[in-house]
Amino acid sequence: MLIAVEGIDGSGKGTQSQLLVDRLKKDGITTGFLSFPQYESTEFGRRIGDFLNGRFGDLDQVSPFLASLLYAGDRFESRERLKELLDANDIVVLDRYVPSNVAHQGAKVSGDERQEIINWIHHVEYTLFQLPTPDLVILLDLPADQAQQLIQKKQQRTYTDKAADLQEADGDYLAQVRQVYVDLAAQNDRWQTINCLSADGIRPIEDIADEIYSVVRSKIKN
Repeated sequence: MLIAVEGIDGSGKGTQSQLLVDRLKKDGITTGFLSFPQYESTEFGRRIGDFLNGRFGDLDQVSPFLASLLYAGDRFESRERLKELLDANDIVVLDRYVPSNVAHQGAKVSGDERQEIINWIHHVEYTLFQLPTPDLVILLDLPADQAQQLIQKKQQRTYTDKAADLQEADGDYLAQVRQVYVDLAAQNDRWQTINCLSADGIRPIEDIADEIYSVVRSKIKN
């Protein structure tokens, strides 16, 4: 079973992915884990770091069709490792996957062009690069304003020395990414949305983790 944990920057994907992996292992379920992009492990991953640091221009200066190839190439370089994890484990949890590419690049365009790039990314990653399709996509849904507050609390990342990279610093862009994610979730029954915000503010990490685990266990039973 391949599970992708998705959401805008700052939504808690890394934290929740690791908590899910730890809990599955505690319950005796063999579980592998992989995080994308592989900034330090692939050639494409290193170029993604350059892109997010603005080396190739601002967000609106790089065609989303071209930017999508960096992320797709990173996963293509990681494909054998992913297959090995799937062969060796009952479940593999991914912190970001193909849907992340779709959401981030699709957010830069609208209308027919958005559908065009969605189709393009699916064709490149799933058909040409033959990456496995996720059995379950967990969307951590959080508004951009709250997500940016959490981004400021992140620890130093290996690919940037900035508090926020090119995408994280743009609140309007993150809001568009969130909308693409929400639309994708509404169109696919393999997606499960977890609301990370309550009337009292951002939900406790443990509460979100419990809901995610409940969803995953229900899918395992099926």
